[in-house]
Amino acid sequence: MHPTLKGIVMDISLFMNTGILSIARTAAKFYLTDKKNRRFITDFTPQLTKNAKIRAEHENKGIHVPPFLIASIASRCNLHCAGCYARAEGACSDHEQLSEMNTHHWENIFNQANNLGISFILLAGGEPMLRKDILTLASNYPDIIFPVFTNGTLIDEQYIELFHKTRNLIPVLSIEGTTADTDLRRGAGIAEKLCQVMSALKKHHILYGTSITVTHNNVEFVTSRQFVDDLQNQGCGIIFYVEFVPVEKGTESLILSDTDLELLNTSVNALKSDCQKMIILSFPGDEASMGGCLAAGRGFFHINPTGGAEPCPFSPYSKLNLTQSSLVEVLQSDFFEKVRAIEEKADIHQGGCTLFANRQEVESI
Repeated sequence: MHPTLKGIVMDISLFMNTGILSIARTAAKFYLTDKKNRRFITDFTPQLTKNAKIRAEHENKGIHVPPFLIASIASRCNLHCAGCYARAEGACSDHEQLSEMNTHHWENIFNQANNLGISFILLAGGEPMLRKDILTLASNYPDIIFPVFTNGTLIDEQYIELFHKTRNLIPVLSIEGTTADTDLRRGAGIAEKLCQVMSALKKHHILYGTSITVTHNNVEFVTSRQFVDDLQNQGCGIIFYVEFVPVEKGTESLILSDTDLELLNTSVNALKSDCQKMIILSFPGDEASMGGCLAAGRGFFHINPTGGAEPCPFSPYSKLNLTQSSLVEVLQSDFFEKVRAIEEKADIHQGGCTLFANRQEVESI
């Protein structure tokens, strides 16, 4: 690895490792009054340090291992949300893809990730709750945290029991802001269903998060202190703010303007400072402090339901498949190296995603 590039990578690793430990400390504050959960965080925090050391050992060998993976474990979904990027890109439908990876394939990937010191694997879809076999498998890897990004409608008593028993699975519920906004995008009655799920999770002292797509229309509301306080009162401990990406034509009016982005960044920084018991993250907003886009293995990469290794969910292009290649082979692939080069020289863009804004260049690789 070129000395200058190695220095940049080490700076990224240090920043992300520091951020991860900060997340753990915040989670410990959330669990302050819950003995079982506090013990889990206390036991897991040393593992974060151990994982960072494992990744550093690989770094010294010229292999940069990111602390995160994003794994779309299901190609099917039970909802038809307006503006869904997964459906727009053909990655999600009403039917399971015949080539979707089985439990054995995912077990192999989780084993590799565990050995490489990867600390977080974000599970998505489709709707990940349709793959209980994979969620049950993930619960057997206590050294990895699995945030599960879900529409929440399939969380029943059995899933509540699974989340209560295995604290390394953290449900993250997708909402839009107001009840009306959530129902408008996801379907009538969905907001009420999510309120019931939140109540059940809070009752069992289960740490859960919310994922909010931030648009020009809702940015002021969803970043308000009142909105965040209401979520905290409902037991929510994590908020993921995800900038809107215009995957469908005719949705450009929802893109965050420069003024919106300034409001989002200012509000998120204030919330992080004021809400000490909540984990508040912004994507890709937090990437700005890390030198830009983190896709293609710089900070994470995406695995689609059939095993394709993609730079990012918003950049669904793959050259290697994890049913045939290893995580290390993907991370060191020419394709990912060329994508990272695009990230480094990318201009300022609109729409929340560097690679989406430069998708034609990625497609041409």
